[in-house]
Amino acid sequence: MKQNLKARIITGAILLSALAFAIIMGGWVFSVICILCIGIALYEMMHALRQRGHQIVRWPVWAATIASIPCFLMWQNRLLLPIAVFTCMVTTAYVLFHGEPKLEDILLSLMPFFAVSLPGMCLLAQINAPFRWLQVMLLCLSFLVPTLGDTAAYFVGSRFGKRKLIPAVSPNKTVAGAVAGLIGSTLTALIIYGLTLAFMPAADVSLMPPIWHFVIIGFVGGIAGELGDLFASLVKRHCGIKDYGNIFPGHGGMMDRLDSVLFVSVLIYLYQSLMW
Repeated sequence: MKQNLKARIITGAILLSALAFAIIMGGWVFSVICILCIGIALYEMMHALRQRGHQIVRWPVWAATIASIPCFLMWQNRLLLPIAVFTCMVTTAYVLFHGEPKLEDILLSLMPFFAVSLPGMCLLAQINAPFRWLQVMLLCLSFLVPTLGDTAAYFVGSRFGKRKLIPAVSPNKTVAGAVAGLIGSTLTALIIYGLTLAFMPAADVSLMPPIWHFVIIGFVGGIAGELGDLFASLVKRHCGIKDYGNIFPGHGGMMDRLDSVLFVSVLIYLYQSLMW
């Protein structure tokens, strides 16, 4: 247990350092790293579903993911709806005309696109924010609100948690941990507000959203992060696996690290679209 905790802490510190590097560099450096991580997470989810025996169709999702990248990087989301609809149509047609058609093969083939690819593209879109300080702020909210909330939930839940949250989905998650996670996510959002206000250009201070926005983002983001974590756990339980991969000692695979981040990234992207 202690050895696993040590590995988890060391790996977590390395991952946070890598995240800080990517966000500070921004631009194409962050974009390349982000696309690589999305690709790994997408592969992990598809692999887990195929291990379960589902005959999922992979190539339409890969093609749609690749096509979505320039849409979010250069043209925002103008072609998103046509890409999504076309992907659904192609996947459905392929399943219908190959072998014995099964409804679950269509639905599970499309799930990685909507649960991994598109939320991942929301992270790329945050690079398009009009100010550098805003890019950093949005990315920090997307990554740190769920990550630090999850960290608070882990330590509080493992020590004080007694009542299980949803044992049928994730037997280790507790109500105490979930509450701690929401508090941790909200405090994280407030800290990001304070740091942004401290380091942003003085001329842009009037553009800073009010503090109550960050209270709401932190709280709702905490809920979204926990839902993302539970969703990923449900998929793992369905597939009969403990982790999506083993590339991060003590943390599992890429999807194990991005599950909550992906859900929160959609929330932050919607906020970005409404505000800027």
